[in-house]
Amino acid sequence: MSTIDTNLSSFIDMASDSDFSIHNLPYGIFSDTADGKRRAGVAIGEHVLDLALLETEGLLTLKGGRYFDQPTLNAFIDSGRDNWTLARSTIQTLLSADSDTLRDDQHLQKKALFKQADVTMHLPVHIPGYTDFYSSKEHATNVGTIFRDPNNALLPNWTELPVGYNGRASTVFVTGSTDIIRPSGQLKPNPDDRPIFAPCKRLDFELETAFIVGKPNKIGEPIPIGKAWDHIFGMVLFNDWSARDIQKWEYVPLGPFNAKTFASEISPWIVTMDALEPFKTELPTQDPEPLPYLREKKTDSSFDIYLSVSILPEGADTATLLSETNFKYMYWSMGQQLTHHTISGCEVEVGDLMGSGTISGPTPGSYGSMLEIAWNATKPVELKGGGTRTFIDDGDTVIMKGYSEKDGIRVGFGEVRGKVLPALDFDFDA
Repeated sequence: MSTIDTNLSSFIDMASDSDFSIHNLPYGIFSDTADGKRRAGVAIGEHVLDLALLETEGLLTLKGGRYFDQPTLNAFIDSGRDNWTLARSTIQTLLSADSDTLRDDQHLQKKALFKQADVTMHLPVHIPGYTDFYSSKEHATNVGTIFRDPNNALLPNWTELPVGYNGRASTVFVTGSTDIIRPSGQLKPNPDDRPIFAPCKRLDFELETAFIVGKPNKIGEPIPIGKAWDHIFGMVLFNDWSARDIQKWEYVPLGPFNAKTFASEISPWIVTMDALEPFKTELPTQDPEPLPYLREKKTDSSFDIYLSVSILPEGADTATLLSETNFKYMYWSMGQQLTHHTISGCEVEVGDLMGSGTISGPTPGSYGSMLEIAWNATKPVELKGGGTRTFIDDGDTVIMKGYSEKDGIRVGFGEVRGKVLPALDFDFDA
């Protein structure tokens, strides 16, 4: 585990609790205007530093060419770890209070720094494929308890392998780019009747993170557990929206389909694994010991990342905090997830997105979905300003936040914020 250089500071003014300190420097894709040219930037305080401009000015030179004057980060990520390290150290030096290159050049600052509030953020990577795991033991136990015998909440395979399913990358979008349209599908409200077609009545969020694949493998060549972390570039916050009533009817025997394909929302900034390195922590005890191909030699393969989710009803002045949890509760590590994903010979590509699965902690105040928080609609949640919720209503905005903090230094993800709109009307004769 690396230590934090608490003496490192930036000349950029920022709040002490800013998610985007000089210790973070997450990557994203932005444009000056909604239709403007997209290029790469890093977040620093309330600003975005234009990396394409720094390349043009000769201040950010990497091996193999230019990578930041592009509409996605894929080429930069694909250029390899040496460039990831070089870019981070160069940017950190340029933003340092001890470096005069950018600090004392007001003309360059005016060209290179933009207020985050004034730019449009875009999907940071092209996502060739998306996979969602189910790796929180507390969440899986809660769901199994709700829908099955509590004494058999976990299925026999759960502690043997990272359970997951292949999702749909086409409906992964960056927060702020679109609202969430309530999905419609087949529901079965009465077990003795045929299903009906109707809007989802049990719309839910899933408080997750996701990692971005930074290095591909070849078809037929699994990624060994000892090298898995070399293939991970960074992490984002992730809300994998879920239609629980559609899911309940359709998921047997093959798993989620339309209940999970309508919207998956990520934060705009990719926090690198280098930035998260000081916040490593141990995984929970894995019992039984994983099979040899999943055994990690190191035990500090999790991360201390605080996570929260709130709900803001339409017209409300303040949001209601629903849950506070932590990534450190995850049972399976990201390295184990990636190795298991490829163990049959599956090829992964740069930019692939791997969701953690809903992250829940051990107490009701740390559950990561409304299904758990309101315990399958049996324990309505009281909202500030009046009203209750068991699932998400039209007009509600769900807000997720996440950060790591240590020795007064914060490395944060920003937020994911999604508003729910009513279901569309269908003309089946059109």
